[in-house]
Amino acid sequence: MSKNKKSDRTKAEILDAAWDLMAQRGSSVSMAEIAQAAGVTRQLVHHYFGSRGALLTALVRRADDRFEIWEGFATGMAEKDPKARLEACLDAWLAFIPKIHPVATDLIRMRATDPDAADAWKDRMGELRTFFVTLTKSIQRDGALADGWTARKAAEYIWSSCHVLYWDLLVRECGWRPADADRAIHDTIKRAILKPRS
Repeated sequence: MSKNKKSDRTKAEILDAAWDLMAQRGSSVSMAEIAQAAGVTRQLVHHYFGSRGALLTALVRRADDRFEIWEGFATGMAEKDPKARLEACLDAWLAFIPKIHPVATDLIRMRATDPDAADAWKDRMGELRTFFVTLTKSIQRDGALADGWTARKAAEYIWSSCHVLYWDLLVRECGWRPADADRAIHDTIKRAILKPRS
């Protein structure tokens, strides 16, 4: 195995160990605790990531790769019909939420007092919102965006309507079954932003 491949594998193992630890104990775990969970030295963790903030950002980006959210989005964007495209992209995101839920909700909770958590969450949500703009622009291009919406406003509406916190309120706070929450989110977004078919 080449040196670069070994380094990439070690970094992935550190991030996966950090994710599992944070899912159990929360995002306030230290670099030393992450190093111990990964079976490496704290110095090696610092060598690869430099700071806790950089590690948290790498961690949430790694979750995208680990749970293949962008592959799901690519499959959705390949749909020719704009309604099917929207549905497939929502399916991909809503299937992703339960996988990231423990760490994501903790990062959200910590944003007000932990700049590293705030930066990591902002990084991922910024990329997600950018993707939703790409999605809504494609819907607008195909003439399926309802009157009164811009692509950006529609993307922001999608982002807020299927946010992790919104899903969490329905499932954890209100006791909805995840399938029921997913269906309600789907229906609300489709009714709001898609032009009715004649």
